[in-house]
Amino acid sequence: MKQLLILSGKGGTGKTTIAGAFIKIAEAKAYADCDVDAPNLHLIRHHVSPPRRSDYYGMGKAVIDADSCVNCGLCRQNCRFDAISGSDGKYAIDAYACEGCGVCEAICPAGAISLKPAIAGELMIYKDDTVFSTAKLKMGSGTSGKLVTEVKKLLTLEAVDADLAIIDGSPGIGCPVIASLSGVDMVLIVAEPSLSGISDMERIIITAEKFQLKIGVCINKYDTNKDLARKIETFCQERELPFVGKIPFDTAAVKAINKGQSIVDADCNAGRAATKVFYKTILILNKQ
Repeated sequence: MKQLLILSGKGGTGKTTIAGAFIKIAEAKAYADCDVDAPNLHLIRHHVSPPRRSDYYGMGKAVIDADSCVNCGLCRQNCRFDAISGSDGKYAIDAYACEGCGVCEAICPAGAISLKPAIAGELMIYKDDTVFSTAKLKMGSGTSGKLVTEVKKLLTLEAVDADLAIIDGSPGIGCPVIASLSGVDMVLIVAEPSLSGISDMERIIITAEKFQLKIGVCINKYDTNKDLARKIETFCQERELPFVGKIPFDTAAVKAINKGQSIVDADCNAGRAATKVFYKTILILNKQ
């Protein structure tokens, strides 16, 4: 199964919009949303069957046994994350601030502190005629990269007969993006014609190149700033990066998305341009 990952250097470029269009055009049997901090691909992908849900356990969280505590205060003094508060035997741990490092457990002379498994997120797999893997990270959890790995692993296990998997990644270059990049065959980077968009596009290209993957670049809403759009095209030419096309801003596309549709469900310029981008991308993906 070949994996096409769609990324952007920043949020709001239209990455998920393009992913949804590609899934529709390809009639993809396998796809995933690896933006576990704010998943939204499910808004334009509709399934008859409810998802199969399972808790994801990340790092443990410290818990104090009040009956065993000897009120020494060493845990609070040595917690570098300031996750422990209180005094006079009424110490408490803020689960959101606790990083599960285990220092408090190791330093407690009475053995009153232990690390307990903590739910860090929820995995969801939709399976009918297609397989859709996604997850949602629990607020305050710092295990986004590991949860992304589980999303991809679940997709691979459940969609063994699929030829192509389309993956909607996270914006930026952080842990969830690194986990998304691992094991894919190609990355399509969706850029926007703005100064911040160009800067962040360059960062994600550098990150993807370190994985020695096939890379393609497209511009979404290119006509909102044609001068900067040309700058992106020139950048790709100078770096010898495949430029697979540009998609215009289209109010008809906005209306389709607001209805829970993909942009190729509407008869609009954006949908037609996205279709051309898709076929150029697939040619690069399948090229030996």
